[in-house]
Amino acid sequence: MQRRDFLSTTLAAASASLPLSGLSQTVNAPSANMLSEPAREIPVVDTFDVIVCGAGPAGVAAAIEAGRTGAKTLLLEVHGCLGGVWTSGCLTWIIDNKNKKGLVDEIKDGLRLKKGAATVPTGNTFSFDVEQMKILLEELCLKANVTVRLFTRLVSASTQNGRLTHIITESKSGREAWGGKVFIDCTGDGDLAARAGCQFDYGDSAKQGQPMSMLCLISGVRYNEIKEFIRDEADSKIGSPSKKRLEEAIIKGGHKPSYARPSLHPIYDDLHMLMANHEYGYNGNDARQVTEATLKGRAEVHQIIQSLQSLGGPWENLRLMATGEQIGVRESRRIHGLYTVSRLDLIKGSRFEDAVCRVTFGVDVHSVKKEDESTTAYNRGTASKPYDIPVRSLIAKDVQGLMMAGRCISGDFVAHSSYRVTGNAAYMGQAAGRVAALAAKKNLLPQDVNWSEVKWSVE
Repeated sequence: MQRRDFLSTTLAAASASLPLSGLSQTVNAPSANMLSEPAREIPVVDTFDVIVCGAGPAGVAAAIEAGRTGAKTLLLEVHGCLGGVWTSGCLTWIIDNKNKKGLVDEIKDGLRLKKGAATVPTGNTFSFDVEQMKILLEELCLKANVTVRLFTRLVSASTQNGRLTHIITESKSGREAWGGKVFIDCTGDGDLAARAGCQFDYGDSAKQGQPMSMLCLISGVRYNEIKEFIRDEADSKIGSPSKKRLEEAIIKGGHKPSYARPSLHPIYDDLHMLMANHEYGYNGNDARQVTEATLKGRAEVHQIIQSLQSLGGPWENLRLMATGEQIGVRESRRIHGLYTVSRLDLIKGSRFEDAVCRVTFGVDVHSVKKEDESTTAYNRGTASKPYDIPVRSLIAKDVQGLMMAGRCISGDFVAHSSYRVTGNAAYMGQAAGRVAALAAKKNLLPQDVNWSEVKWSVE
């Protein structure tokens, strides 16, 4: 099937829109501090077996698997491409991917075929070209018969007798409703679950979350010329001394970076991803705060690039190719599920019969305060072992018919810092997609699906 066919078949079911007159609304203003919006009927555009909100690593995996399992599937995304932090966020590394089979391996193989995999050895992480990831994910959704709707934001949810039945979105097409049998929250921030009425946790015991980071792609420099500053496979094996060298180079150029352990991650000989920014004290659930962090982060990225350019030599032709359309948010809502993954599970290396993902990545808490950056260990004193995430952590406790995948699943602060990376998010997403599809086809709740029918392996 050609890409033109994709646009007509995959998007057609989601292209229904309100007539122009339906977009016009009169809003009354009874007081200076409050507006009253008149009641209105919202058209139900379509109904689906499985609706996935958020098309990041967890969301695309969930939608593709649900589609392949035979479910009529809708994938909603607020940005203009699939991939979330992988693409819109410029995070070109798949962390904790070595033991992840299935779709994670398929994505890696697809990127290699497109010559979109890193040509520089990167060790345990898998580095890739953002543009090749975008088109690959679109093609995989097409082949799985997933209906994709971009530029569409979730704004509300409707429940009946404790079960989620519809979501409501806003877009250029106006306000629309979508009906579904099973829903999967892959927004990262737990937006759907929160709007549906689920309880959640945020941050550590003091309600402080990890910092955000604005990532970027750079070119104009050659790998061999700046190798001492690059976190490649060889550098990772000896404790990444490249980070200290890079920080010193940026400072020498006139700017002290907000993050004391900046890193350059190679993709091609002349293309790299830079992570050198930390925005502390911002809540990922607040649009004003995320906006402020984004503006500050992007401004600092430009300062860092200018500092390196001023050094001349191999940095003379350094160019900033792109900053993230979305800032990298590490911490937001952790939705209450049927089981909460805890720090103790990491210490014990817990195993579960209903496991959907085996996490091998350690505890990785980026300091919640700038002043703690040099004094607080990333592992928070937790010696973790590889551990399982059970499907129960992906099923909402407070609302029926709702699952989660990615960093918004049910877990505590320390555990979240380990399972939140994208290799785990995608693997959780694929499992959630399969469970949701089976539940929809059998008219069951996700927790009532017979686990023996899922045929899922975490080995």
